[in-house]
Amino acid sequence: MAHVDPDILALLALGEQDAVDPSGREHLASCPECSAAVDELRRTVAVGRSLTDDDQPSVPSPAVWRAVHAELGLAPELAADPLGERSATAELAVGPTAEPTADASVDAPGPAPAPTAPPSTDASVVVPLRARRPRSWAWTAAAACLALVIGVGAGATWMRRGTAPTGSTVANATLDALPAWPGASGEARLEKEPDGTRRLVVSLAAGVPDDGFREVWLIRDDLSGLVSLGVLDGTEGTFDVPAGLDTTRYSLVDVSQEPLDGNPAHSSDSIVRGPLV
Repeated sequence: MAHVDPDILALLALGEQDAVDPSGREHLASCPECSAAVDELRRTVAVGRSLTDDDQPSVPSPAVWRAVHAELGLAPELAADPLGERSATAELAVGPTAEPTADASVDAPGPAPAPTAPPSTDASVVVPLRARRPRSWAWTAAAACLALVIGVGAGATWMRRGTAPTGSTVANATLDALPAWPGASGEARLEKEPDGTRRLVVSLAAGVPDDGFREVWLIRDDLSGLVSLGVLDGTEGTFDVPAGLDTTRYSLVDVSQEPLDGNPAHSSDSIVRGPLV
């Protein structure tokens, strides 16, 4: 059985509903593997869209590399900070960073010598990803999808936490506690911007366990499908609703407690849930 092309799945995850032809839609409706791949890619997109300016990686102080160099007992020729001038600039901008305490058995080295040539400014940060699916093409599509989301959205913020909404409210939901979460409560409102962009503003009042995280979902009213909007950080968050998603069918707002197990599927542990009306 021929599956839907990974590029098409990535476009669907980005909200491009016209990217798939009728035969592809028919296949998606009957193929659990392709449907699961789209859901996984949508979650990747949601994570990319949830990034804010606060999520930008910071450049460590040269003191960090000196401590690493000492702890690992590296050769003297490796004493120069790999980030060089970038790290020094960051230290001037934010002030000196306290040096981590190295093992007492290792002598602290002196100041790192300046690099003999300007280092490349194209430093890469490698972020390890948790394996979730054995299907390699799905991960390739997910990586391409996330790269496209971040590239297209450079200079813009999709997820606005702590800012007043500018759109009009088109629907509201009272989120009631599920039996396993007595005393929890929440509210949600669907906002629509003048340009047609829709955002869901969610607030939650519930005890926070020691591990795991909260995830916001839109679920079909007959519980036959669901879409992840992203991770709820704190008690309130604002999430983009994918273009083309019919919120009259995906009308149930759900906030779930998710374990850190690398599984993108719903944990079946819902904290609160309620319909948009």
